[in-house]
Amino acid sequence: MLDESLLDAPEALARADRRGLLRGAAEAGARVRTAARHATEAGISELNPEGRPRAVLVAGSGTAASGVADLIGALAGASAPVTRVHPTGVAPAAGAMRWTLPGWAGSLDLLLIVTADGSEPGLALVAEQAYRRGCTVVAVAPRQSPLNEAVDGAHGLVVPMASAPHGEYDAETSAAGPGTLWALFTPLLALLDRVGLVTAPPETLQSVADRLDRTAERCGPAIATYSNPAKTLAAELADTLPLIWTEGEAAAPVGRRFAAVLAELSGRPALAAELPEALPAHGGLLAGAFAAGADPDEFFRDRVDEPETLHARVVLLRDRPTGGLSAAPAARELALGHETAISELEPEEGNRLEALAELLAVTDFAAVYLALASETRT
Repeated sequence: MLDESLLDAPEALARADRRGLLRGAAEAGARVRTAARHATEAGISELNPEGRPRAVLVAGSGTAASGVADLIGALAGASAPVTRVHPTGVAPAAGAMRWTLPGWAGSLDLLLIVTADGSEPGLALVAEQAYRRGCTVVAVAPRQSPLNEAVDGAHGLVVPMASAPHGEYDAETSAAGPGTLWALFTPLLALLDRVGLVTAPPETLQSVADRLDRTAERCGPAIATYSNPAKTLAAELADTLPLIWTEGEAAAPVGRRFAAVLAELSGRPALAAELPEALPAHGGLLAGAFAAGADPDEFFRDRVDEPETLHARVVLLRDRPTGGLSAAPAARELALGHETAISELEPEEGNRLEALAELLAVTDFAAVYLALASETRT
């Protein structure tokens, strides 16, 4: 159950936000500026690469690392294949996880290590493995962390992770927190700009920070639900199974991150898929047990002691107004034909990174509001 009254009570939201999630979302723009400065201080802007890497590998753990790998893959496109090196181990603990490079990785490839922790011995080992094979290694990790000390210098380049402007929030959720993603992602954007895989010069990173700031102003706790896109989305998704359908290269990784953050921060299931394949993939959910009219006896049933039934709701994310062919009309027709409500998000005009930043910011704020308003009911 969602306590919708909490959404329009800023002081109550602040009391409920014991993990500092709203602050992390609001500080995303500041984290981009600090991270860009750290990248410059680390020497990324002075690099003169001899050419593009053959492939990019991304190693790390948790929601932030998977999100960074997914975003880089979407932005790099056909410039170079992007592979996430998934951890193995008996538990999701820093000391238990290990990473192994694929057999083909070598001197033509680039290994990116991203971590909000920095104490994982397995990441230091994979950096050593990459060094022996001749891979270029670049890591973003907290300053003074064991990984920083293990990689910096002979084994590769380390960029200190940008810390929160007003102190770190709960380490337990920082890996899924909105600010953490940008603290890890921004230095890598600067690096990939230098090697020619992504267009992200300093002025573009500044425009991304500005877009994040403007979106935070629209989505902040002081803005009423009726004019706040993140609060509106949170209220619409209460007691639903979100089916997140995306259109456009930038929207796809945002949709997958939104589903992951909903699960991690608020304990809510969600499914993400790209249009047009989302229509056959999720069409059965609109006509099955999660359909809006799935229970014809619902009106007459005494549900005092029964949990609320989840009904599907479509969330349509588009990274920009698309000209020409679009599956959005077919998506609306399928959903409305099954009496399924739709929430739509489309960013304002701007470059691809600005569009991505706005979609990330709105969905991150929405996930945080869902988490906070749900916790007060438990």
